[in-house]
This record gives sequence, C-alpha cells and structure tokens, in this order.
Amino acid sequence: MAGWSVDDIPDLSGRIAVVTGANSGIGFVAARELARKGARVVLACRSEVRGNAAVDRIVAEVPDAVAECARLDLGDLRSVRDFADRFPYEHLDLLVNNAGVMALPYGTTADGFETQFGVNHLGHFALTGLLLPTLLATSGARVVTVSSEMHAVANIDIHDLNSERRYRRWIAYGRSKTANLLFTHELARRLTAHGSDVVAAAAHPGYASTNLQAEGPRMEGRRLAGRLVELGNRVLAQSADAGALPVLYAATAPGVRPDSFTGPSFMMWRGAPAPSWRASWTLNDVAGERLWAASERLTGVSCDALKA
Repeated sequence: MAGWSVDDIPDLSGRIAVVTGANSGIGFVAARELARKGARVVLACRSEVRGNAAVDRIVAEVPDAVAECARLDLGDLRSVRDFADRFPYEHLDLLVNNAGVMALPYGTTADGFETQFGVNHLGHFALTGLLLPTLLATSGARVVTVSSEMHAVANIDIHDLNSERRYRRWIAYGRSKTANLLFTHELARRLTAHGSDVVAAAAHPGYASTNLQAEGPRMEGRRLAGRLVELGNRVLAQSADAGALPVLYAATAPGVRPDSFTGPSFMMWRGAPAPSWRASWTLNDVAGERLWAASERLTGVSCDALKA
C-alpha cells in the first residue's frame, strides 16, 4: 500500500459503479476518479440539482467521463426502493456506501428512525440488500462501506438502536459508524458462506476537510462551533482528495480482503492507505447477526439472495 495513489487505480472500462453522496466531498472525489479510469458511475444523491451539478463538474474535469445522477434519499426507504427498482443495469461492479451525516441534533428519518442511524446504516443496509442480486450476478463485485475512526466512541446498543432512551449526538454518530463496520463484517461472512466472490470491505478517510463536520452546527445556528470546524478543516485536516484514497483503494486495488478496514497510514488521520485499527466489537459474530436481523426487521428488506 505504501505510496498508493489514484495513479494506481486499474483500468475500469466496462465497470459500473454506484457512489452514494457523490455530489460533494469524499463521494465526489471517488466518483470522479472511478470515472477517470473508465467506469460508468452513477452518482446517487439526495438532491438531483446538486447531483447533476456534480456530474457537470466531473465531465468538465474528465471530458471522457461517463457519469449520471440518480436520486437517492437514504433517509427515506421509499426512495431507496425506488432507486433500486429503477436501476437500469444488469450488472453492478462496485457499490460505494459513502453518504452520511455527522453529529446532528436529534431528528428522525421519513420512516421514524434516529437520523444518524437511519441514514448512515439502515439506508445503506436497505440499498445493499435491494441491489444484492445484481451484485451477486457480477463476478468480482465489491461493496465498500465508509465508516470512521469515530466508531471507537461507542458500540451499538441493540436494545436502543434509535437512541430513544438518551440522545448524545457524538455517541449516536459513533454507534452508526460501528454499525457500518458490523454490517461489513456480517455481509462478508454471509458472502463467504454463500460461496460468492463479492468482496465486502470498509474504509475511512481519517480527518478530511468536507462539509460533513459543519452540518450539525449549521442546523443549530452555533456560529462559534461552525467557525471552529472551519478552522480545524483548514489547519488540521487533509483534503477530500487525500481522504478519498482509502475508499478508492478498498474499491479498486487488487487483493483487497473481505472485511478489511482501510484508512490513512499516519495515526488513522492522514496519509496513504493502510490497514486500519478497529474496535474488537466490530468483529463480533453474534453482534453482527443481531444487527442484521434487526436491520431486516426495521427496513423490511430481507437479503434472501444470501439465504440457503
């Protein structure tokens, strides 16, 4: 992995990729670089206006790019189902579960789930489950889910997945990122048991300068907090381009192992992609099974394609 860069991404001609939250930040960079290497990229975005603007930016930078926008609101399971129902391709080589929200004030999704858990985990669980037959029909497909080093803040509480007893924004965020890793762990285990060569892996960007950190303070009108976030992004964070490298590595590098977790090499903060530390609770088979069962129940999406 030493020194790995976008120049090391192999030719992706003929491949189809879906990147959620691709209108900005890590998702935009990932979509652009996948398109630069020849993939047909679907930018799955909540706002079609911002998504189409991102497509225009990609084509301006990469004139040969094949990119399109499709509406996807991960906070609305009807939208997730509509996206999957409208997906027009018979194969899917890469699904990048990137979109997310961070440390928001308490709120709920269209389906009544706590927003961070609902968007960051349940929306992606449902999307992956609905696209799973297409992924399984594609030799060598990958599912890359973007977590965070902040998963270490908290394990999930299987009895309070929606933080109804007590809501603490950073604890809820950490739980949602733990859920991303537990989902990857359980998906990888089930794919292996199924005899599939689809690889489920996870990645995180370290501390990357995106608009993710500023959304919570903006929603609450906390100007000082917003300014501190902006200062941190300028002084401490690496660029979105650098933050996207672990995601792109997990998505495209040869030999990526199922259930691997890739992040920046220097203190999980910045630098070239490298294997990343993860909390032991994200590798717990029983917890993975319980979260999977709860996610199927809450979303109504059963991953029948992986059942015997």
